[in-house]
Amino acid sequence: MTRRGLEVGVDVGGTKIAAGVIDATGAIVRSARRPTPTSTDIPATIADLVREIAAGQELAAVGIGAAGFISADRQTVLTAPNIDWNEAPLGQDVSALLGVPVVVENDANAAAWAEHRFGAGRGAQQMLAVTVGTGVGGGVVVDGHLVRGAHGIAAEVGHIRFERNGLLCGCGLYGCLEQYASGTALERRAEGRLQGPGGAPVSGPEITRLASIQDPAACELLAEFGHDLGEGIATLVAVLDPEVVVIGGGVAEAGDRLLEPVRRGLAAFLTGGDERPGPRVVAAELGNQAGLVGAADLATDPDADA
Repeated sequence: MTRRGLEVGVDVGGTKIAAGVIDATGAIVRSARRPTPTSTDIPATIADLVREIAAGQELAAVGIGAAGFISADRQTVLTAPNIDWNEAPLGQDVSALLGVPVVVENDANAAAWAEHRFGAGRGAQQMLAVTVGTGVGGGVVVDGHLVRGAHGIAAEVGHIRFERNGLLCGCGLYGCLEQYASGTALERRAEGRLQGPGGAPVSGPEITRLASIQDPAACELLAEFGHDLGEGIATLVAVLDPEVVVIGGGVAEAGDRLLEPVRRGLAAFLTGGDERPGPRVVAAELGNQAGLVGAADLATDPDADA
């Protein structure tokens, strides 16, 4: 793919907006960030950030990653969990301000694409990415293309049914995987089993830290959590049959203390079991920069979508 100018990616979060210029290897060569303003001011803030890091150079396109449901034409945020957006024409608004093509992508899809192109999923034509943070997100690559679905909202892996008539999810349904295998779920599991100073609740990062120093309760929690995540992934693998499953997000920083239970859970519940090959399960490589990098690359890749 010939580059016609700068590729800029933007990651819109509930508290900050980050923008960066990426090079041909996916490395961020210039970046800037600002606090997230009110929803009506977000297009102008994005445009200001892009102008700042472009520094008068020619732009090829801008890609924006945002949490939420994104329309099939990659222009409109249909709804978002952390920002007051409803049918917001974000791509159109930013394009009008900058005078270049702008595409909007779900942040988990963008992160998955970055791992496929530049990270732990390099070289894999069939890849499943699972992002474990406050919630559970994901992305699917099939035959080297990002799967977005008929309406642009495929790969909501955190909302597959994990337990019938289970816990109420923020999506309004019951028993979603997100209620059992997210960072929030890990903290909830710790209640009554692991406590901080003075009996305070323990955060997900603290559970990971305690497991790293062999705290028995923390190790047990992480093992149970990872096994359930692996069970949920087994359902997805039965449908997708990927070469590799890339695990990202804050909880994945636990490394093999999480990945080994995930692998065991996947093996225990994988359709066909030992009679069939299964995917590799690996940690993501790009960290919290993946969404920005993926959004930038998707903005100028006409072959990304399946």
